[in-house]
Amino acid sequence: MGRVNAGDVPLLGGIAPFKDAYAFLAQSEAEAAAQFGADWCRYSTGGSTHGNQTLALAVGQHGDRVIVSRTAHRSTLLGLILAGLVPVWVPAAVDEATGLPAGVDMHELAAAIEANPDAVGVFLTESSYVGSLSDLPAAVELAHQADMPVLVDQAWGAHFGSHPAYPKHAIAAGADAFVISGHKTLPVYSQGSIIVAKTERLDPDRLERAFDASATTSAAGSILASTDAGRVLLGSELCTRLLDDLLGVVAGARTRLRAAAPFKDAVIVEPSDFGPGRFDPAKLVILLAGTGLSGNEIEKEMIAAGLPLEMADRDAIIPIITIADDESTVDRLCTELIRIAEKLDAAPPRDITVAGSWRSRIPVAAMTPREAFFAPHETVPAESVLNRIAAEVICPYPPGVPVVVPGEVISREVLDALHTAQTNGVRIAYASDPTLATFQVVRDVASCA
Repeated sequence: MGRVNAGDVPLLGGIAPFKDAYAFLAQSEAEAAAQFGADWCRYSTGGSTHGNQTLALAVGQHGDRVIVSRTAHRSTLLGLILAGLVPVWVPAAVDEATGLPAGVDMHELAAAIEANPDAVGVFLTESSYVGSLSDLPAAVELAHQADMPVLVDQAWGAHFGSHPAYPKHAIAAGADAFVISGHKTLPVYSQGSIIVAKTERLDPDRLERAFDASATTSAAGSILASTDAGRVLLGSELCTRLLDDLLGVVAGARTRLRAAAPFKDAVIVEPSDFGPGRFDPAKLVILLAGTGLSGNEIEKEMIAAGLPLEMADRDAIIPIITIADDESTVDRLCTELIRIAEKLDAAPPRDITVAGSWRSRIPVAAMTPREAFFAPHETVPAESVLNRIAAEVICPYPPGVPVVVPGEVISREVLDALHTAQTNGVRIAYASDPTLATFQVVRDVASCA
């Protein structure tokens, strides 16, 4: 226990004297705001979940509409529920060659803005879990023409904006606010995140109240200190060099794996597949359908080799490679992937399919998410759930994008998406029954067919 607790330093009385700690923290946050070209910033010890919920609580009033990318993380949805905001969902465009999301569909976004001129904000997720991005400057232009702020979940892009070969961070691309998870791609403690905003279209006092509403009053100083150190690193020449090295090792990994016999029929995504600024070049995404290999089997062997993957299902594997890696660690990753793939038995090749998390058809909403979340509910067997109104959130995880949203009618397409994800080895998260044998639905509404 001593070793576990050795790094636990509180903010109050640990990082700084009790009465001075918040002023000390505020100085660091002001420096961060200036660094990102913004005028408001807070460090969170609640991860990007807290950041996304802060932005939801700050942008509107109960009952207001907001336009939201359907690739939004569960934390954004629950932020909307907490704030009583009503989502107008916008589907992602899907890249036909890979089956991956290619950012928000701009035609759909323009139509949603035109149809909802009273919407109080646009929530986007940049980048997606697999590294793809929308044309963010174009999305911002559409929203700002309607005087709507753009709020970006940039959890997977803490390193954006620090090297010209990577996408810009969201503020630099014109957005009004973004949230980053320092711990995902920077040397920052778990739960360390940063919320940054420009206040031309957002009220700074409301942002403060929204942040404080669900922030702990016993913040871990060690997390905050590592967040600030990660932020300073982002602005340094060292970070630029590390990101440059990262480009090289990930590009080398793509080349090596593509040349290896077991992966010759895999789709190994290149940044150029998505266009300039539309894909994180640090992401190594390997699509296995054409090889007949199982990502689940590869994952088991990689865990046994001491190299767990960030994400794996039947058809894809995504290791996470960061500035903490170098040629030796990525060489070991590739060596093990090739060794394991060579010894596994491959099934016949499969067609590339689109995961349920990225599907374009939005389910029918019979109630708002908040109404359904707080409504009386009951648990029903799976065979009775078709056309019932969902009372719970269910996400295949990763990527953590809700397939079942409270208030939406549970359709056959939704059930098929969940069962396909389950069959393909994806964890079913946040469901009251992760086996999908039962579901929680709004009580006394037998059918919405």
